Amino acid sequence: TASKIFGVELKDVTREMRSRAKTANFGIIYGISSFGLSERLTIGRKEAKDLIDGYFNSYPGVKKYMDESIRKARETGYVTTMFGRRRYLRDIQSRNQVVRGNAERNAINAPIQGTAADIIKIAMVRIHERLKNEKYSSKMILQVHDELIFEVVPGELDRLQEMVVHEMSDAARLDVPLKVDCGTGRNWLEAH
Repeated sequence: TASKIFGVELKDVTREMRSRAKTANFGIIYGISSFGLSERLTIGRKEAKDLIDGYFNSYPGVKKYMDESIRKARETGYVTTMFGRRRYLRDIQSRNQVVRGNAERNAINAPIQGTAADIIKIAMVRIHERLKNEKYSSKMILQVHDELIFEVVPGELDRLQEMVVHEMSDAARLDVPLKVDCGTGRNWLEAH
């Protein structure tokens, strides 16, 4: 994304560019304005507008997805995740522009966030079953968004890492692979 937005070769993308592109990526999907993006990245409004325009030029399908999500939500009153869970949007027809705008952002974002939540829960159930069936002593102790935290007993680390990466990568069949990173450490900070 950073390479496309900034118009540079992948090898020339800096950490700063990657960070800005990530902020733009998530902000744009949620309907951030050029003003909002400029505030978040502490850049000028013109630069923020150029980032947004560059994003939509690089990914024209995103705008189509956003418009189609809002259209379907207006038609049905809800949106669905990839797995069929519904999020009802009672304010999608509101005459109040602020209230309707919030519902429209949810029409765009809920299928993405909801599908991500579905996928992590599928992975967690599969991992839990394997921990139990394969008699691991290690424990899954916490989920934070798309991240799982484990307490690992000595001697199980390599086997556990391989199993967790497999189950998280394989939790859903998508057109793009789910890339899973795995960090280790004596505490959360060291693991990152």
